[in-house]
Amino acid sequence: MEVLATAQRDADAIAVGLFEGGTVEGPGAALVESGEARGKARRTAVTHADGRRWIVVGLGPREGWDAEAARVAAAVAVARARELGARSLAWVAPEGSGAEEIAGLVEGTILGAYRFRRYKRGDEDDGRDVERLVVDGPADAVERARVVAEAVNAARDLQNTPSNDMTPSRLADRARELASSVGGLAVEVEGREGIESRGMGAFAAVARGSDEEPALIALRYDGPSASGPVLGLVGKAVTFDTGGISIKPAAKMHEMKFDMSGGAAVLEAVGAIARLSLPVRVVAVIGATENMPSGRAMKPGDVVRAMNGTTIEINNTDAEGRLVLADCLAWAVEQGAERLVDLATLTGAIVIALGSTHAGLFSPDDEWAAEVEAAGRASGELVWRLPLHPEYAKLIEGRYADISNAPEARKAMSIAAAEFLRRFTGDVPWAHVDVAGTAWDVGRPYASKGGSGYGVRLLVELASRS
Repeated sequence: MEVLATAQRDADAIAVGLFEGGTVEGPGAALVESGEARGKARRTAVTHADGRRWIVVGLGPREGWDAEAARVAAAVAVARARELGARSLAWVAPEGSGAEEIAGLVEGTILGAYRFRRYKRGDEDDGRDVERLVVDGPADAVERARVVAEAVNAARDLQNTPSNDMTPSRLADRARELASSVGGLAVEVEGREGIESRGMGAFAAVARGSDEEPALIALRYDGPSASGPVLGLVGKAVTFDTGGISIKPAAKMHEMKFDMSGGAAVLEAVGAIARLSLPVRVVAVIGATENMPSGRAMKPGDVVRAMNGTTIEINNTDAEGRLVLADCLAWAVEQGAERLVDLATLTGAIVIALGSTHAGLFSPDDEWAAEVEAAGRASGELVWRLPLHPEYAKLIEGRYADISNAPEARKAMSIAAAEFLRRFTGDVPWAHVDVAGTAWDVGRPYASKGGSGYGVRLLVELASRS
C-alpha cells in the first residue's frame, strides 16, 4: 500500500474519528447531529459529499485514545472503505493525536487491508482494495509504521501458506530473498548434514522423521554506527507439526502449519530492522523443520545430545519445539549474541493461561525482562511475565539423561518448557516469549483470522531500544 504523510486529503474516502460525546466538522457533522454516527468504538456511519465517501468512525472515550485504539479504528475504517469501493483513504487524525497514534493509524490500515488470496481463483470482490493511504503526521513515524506493518503482513503470508509449499527450504529461500534485497543483511543456511556436523543432536532428532530437508537459517545485520550488545533473535519454525510418533489428535491438526510462526516473525522483523537502518547489531537464528512420524523418526524414550553437551530424554515427541530451540539458542550464543529473545509457539498451556491477549514471557533477568515488557507495551504486542524457580526446574530433571523434554507431572507446563530452554542460554540475558495464543486467529479487527504476524512489531521496537 502506498502511504503519504501529507495534509492533503486527496482520496476518494475520508475517515473522521469521533470520540464519545464529541463532535466532528465537515460533512460528517450531520451524521452526528442525527444520531446516526456515535462515538462508540468500532461504530461507523457514512455520508457522501463532493464525490467522496465520508466515514465517521467511533473511537470510544477520549481518555482511551492511544496507538492500539488507533489500530483498531483504522482497521474498521479501511474495511468500510473497501465495502464502499474506495481505492484510496485519507484520515483526519483526531485532535490530540501524536506520532504514536498516527503510526497506529498507518499500521491498522495496512494490517486491516491484508488479505491472503494466493490460492483463490478469481476475485469475489472484483479486486477492489484500498491501495493508498493519506495521513497528516510526522513523515519519519509514518514511514516507520509502513515498513513495520508491511513486515507483519509478510510474516502473515509465510504463516498462512500451507505446509506443502511453506517447507523449511522455502523459508530459507525467503531469508535469501531478504538478504539479496535489503542492504546490510547477510544469510547462511545449513541443511541436515550441517546441522548434524555441528553436533545439534536435538534439532537433528526432530528433523529425522521428515523427507523434507531441514534448514538452520542464520541472519546477520550490522547497522550503521551500531553500538550496544549484540541482539540475538531465535525463532522456532516447525513448518508442520504432526506430533511425530506421539501424534496429535486429528481435530485442528491443520492449524499446525502455524507452528513456524516464531521463525516467520523473527525473519521478517530482521528484514524490517535492516530496512529502517536501525543502529543495532543482530544475530538471528531460525530452526526450520517438519515433525513427522516415520521409520526414521525419534521415539519416546530416545536420548539425544544437544550441541552444548546436554543430554535429553525424549518422553514425548510432540514436545519438539524446545528441542529445535535448544540447539538454536546455543548456536546464537556461540555466534556472539549478548542479549537473547526467542519466539515460539511452544505450549498449548499458555493459551489456557493467557488466551490471545498476552504472550507468555519468561526470563531469569529482571532488567532484560523489563526491556521486553516495555517493547511489548510500546508496540501493542503485549507480554505477561510468568515465574521461573528452582522447583520448576526440578520438573525437567531426567531419569536417564540430564533433562527430559516432557515432564511426566503435568504441572506448570509452559514454565517447565521455559526452564528447559534456560539450560541452553549460558550466561547471556535471555527472554523466552511463548506466542502459541497470539500467533493466529486473535480476533482483532486488524488481525481477525489466520496468521497475525505477532512478534514483528515487538522485536523491531526492542531493536530500536537496544
